[in-house]
Amino acid sequence: MDEELQQATEIIKRGGIVVFPTDTAFGVGCRMDDKKAVARLFKIRSRPETQAVPVLVDSIDMAQEYLLPISNDVKNIMKKYWPGALTIVLPCKTESVPSLVRGQGLTLGVRMADHLVPLSIINSIGVPILGPSANFHGRPTPYKYEELDPEFTKLVDYVVPGECPTGMVSTVIDCSIKPWKIIRQGGVGL
Repeated sequence: MDEELQQATEIIKRGGIVVFPTDTAFGVGCRMDDKKAVARLFKIRSRPETQAVPVLVDSIDMAQEYLLPISNDVKNIMKKYWPGALTIVLPCKTESVPSLVRGQGLTLGVRMADHLVPLSIINSIGVPILGPSANFHGRPTPYKYEELDPEFTKLVDYVVPGECPTGMVSTVIDCSIKPWKIIRQGGVGL
């Protein structure tokens, strides 16, 4: 593991907040199970507490730990598009997911990024990390290192440089309702 990745992992492990590249855009994350870090991330991003944030996992098995039983249809979508630019919204185990992460609701948006940095961090710490874009709420999404807002990055504990190969947001599909609904079209065409 290179030095930057190792440092980012240690900071997140200890409850810090890190900006990192993903396959889609630069994300900002912390441990999902650290309520203090989650609250700080929301404050940094100026994100309304009623708006859920996506969570990054390193496997379907990890996602299943935090979700209510997943149908075979949804598992097939996960197997087909993960790792990749697809965020799937599903009913979650509310006792396992902080209310701030789920926007006080009953669902969770999960994604397995196709990028070494978040996958390595998650694998090392053993819990999901938050994965919203690394910007103030409502501001442009950074797809390149140079597009990161210095006013934003000075508020976090560490920034991992790197590339975001897809260069577009993830597609978001709500599978908590029938029929499923595409909330945002992005890196995966459905």
